[in-house]
This record gives sequence, C-alpha cells and structure tokens, in this order.
Amino acid sequence: MKSERTLVMGILNVTPDSFADGGRHFDFESAINRAKEMISEGVDIIDVGGESTRPGAERVTEEIERDRVIPVITELAKHGVKISIDTMRADTAEKAVQAGAAIVNDVSGGLSDPAMFATVKKLGVPYILMHWRGESKDMNSRAIYTDVVNDVISEINSQVDAALDAGINKSQIIIDPGLGFAKDAEHNREILRNLKAFTSMGYPVLIGASRKRFLGGDNPDEREAATIELTKTLVPQGIWGVRVHSVKPHVDVIAGAK
Repeated sequence: MKSERTLVMGILNVTPDSFADGGRHFDFESAINRAKEMISEGVDIIDVGGESTRPGAERVTEEIERDRVIPVITELAKHGVKISIDTMRADTAEKAVQAGAAIVNDVSGGLSDPAMFATVKKLGVPYILMHWRGESKDMNSRAIYTDVVNDVISEINSQVDAALDAGINKSQIIIDPGLGFAKDAEHNREILRNLKAFTSMGYPVLIGASRKRFLGGDNPDEREAATIELTKTLVPQGIWGVRVHSVKPHVDVIAGAK
C-alpha cells in the first residue's frame, strides 16, 4: 500500500481504559463525533480499536471487542473514510472488514491468533504487522535485547516470512517496529535513530509513538508537542504513516514538509 506522502492514521479507541484517551470516545455517539472531527481535519485512515494494549492491560473477550467496534465501523463506512481495525483476533478482523474496514492492524504481528494470516489472505486487504513479544500484562518483562534494532528486524522478518508462506501478498504488508511494546525508553529512541534499517526492509513503515511515555511528561496530553516534533523528523525519512491521537497538527506538519 504505497503513498506519495506520509499518511495520518487517527486513533479511535472505543475503550474505557486506553492509556492516552481511555473513556473519551467509549460510547457510540462520542466515537462517531470524534471520527467526524478527524475527517474534517483531513485524516487519511481512522484506526478503530476495542481492546486496550496499554502496558499492564488485561484482555477483553472477543464478544466485548466486537460489540465495541463493529457498530462504529458500520457507521463510519457510510462517510467514505478509510478505516483500519486494530485487533489481534482473526474473527474480529474478518467481521470488521465485512462491516467496512479496509486495513487490518495487528499489533501482535500474527502471533496472537494462528488464524490471522489465513484470514488476511482471504480478505486480501493491507495488513499492518507490528513487532510484538507478548500480551500487555507482562510485555515490560520481555524488553531484553542484545541489539534492539537487529533483534526487532529479525523478529519482524520471521513473521513476515510466515505471512508470505501463508499466502499473503508482499504488497499487502506494512511493518511497524512497535514502539513501547516490550521496549523501554532507550530501546524506542534507538529504533527511531535507526529508521533507515526498517525502511530498507522493502515494506511501508508505520510509526506509532503518539503520547507514549518515552516522549517525556507525566501526563499523556503533555506529550503532544513532542509527538508533533517527532512527526516532523519522520516525514523526510519516507515513513508511510504516523498513528496519532490528534490529527490536524500532523496533517499540517506533513503538508508543510512538501
């Protein structure tokens, strides 16, 4: 899924407990209003998720996840915006695409659900494959690397190979180094210092750093300025997309970088 410029993927967490905006858009009406606001601000993709992946989060049932996201996706599909479904479950991914989603964003990179690759092959949609080492409840204990850049690339390549072996087309795959997932602050910074190693892998690269703890500040909202500054540095590096909580500032940064 190629693009002439860096795309803005707006985060729509239909959850009560996401780290940066938990509960703000949890009910249907609030979620739709926020999505319409993002559309008016020029968002390229709205990423709808019904399960928090913040550090320490416990998983919700598949039924709860679907009940949160499917009505929202069904409504948003009427507005002509491109939608991605943020899920680690193959069945949720399939039902979301049937409801109008056009991209599957799997933070587990196919490791959580063994049916995911076959489902994505069947659906034929772009697939965001993120680096992941385990569920949120214990992922911080997995932040141990010999060389974080080489190790993450090796582990992504392993999952990419498995996806290709399952019949997913190379052109469907987008990779995400998974900032903040089983990585401490210095790991995240080292990855950002070495993004060329990721863009050289031959796949579009998505970066999801928005308001994460390594950017500084005690409150997630206080990290917005740092997130915008980061986007400024990502655009000239040929990053395919940025996954962000606020939309307009990033749209403006990207437009100004032309």
